[in-house]
Amino acid sequence: MLKGIHPAISPELLKILAEMGHGEELILSDAHFPAQAFNSTVIRADGLSVTTLLDALLPLFELDSYADPLVMMQAVEGDQLDPNVEEAYRKVIEKHVPDAPDTVRIDRFAFYDRAKEATAVVVTGELAKYGNIIIKKGVTPVS
Repeated sequence: MLKGIHPAISPELLKILAEMGHGEELILSDAHFPAQAFNSTVIRADGLSVTTLLDALLPLFELDSYADPLVMMQAVEGDQLDPNVEEAYRKVIEKHVPDAPDTVRIDRFAFYDRAKEATAVVVTGELAKYGNIIIKKGVTPVS
């Protein structure tokens, strides 16, 4: 254990976060996401919710200020989004980044394309349908 690092962040995830550069993306996926099909770097976080990981990551992770740093999947035609999912994510995001830009929605196949290019996919125990979110890393400010 390290002081100041949330226990939900595994050593493997901490290493990935430290190695990421600005503009790189991390996917926090729901339990249903086919991560292995799209990315060779898959980190398991079974039993953890996306909100728990957002709460753990955002104190360490600067969001990109040059491009949309928060991206979620649109519902497939005929499906409906549960607005509570994004609301819960936004509550945690705004706790750490009060001026965070709006979350952008993209279609499922565009999301899959982004997953192929992401630094890693963290598969959570999140059961909410369309509970996946991409977070794009920005430049860490000098203190």
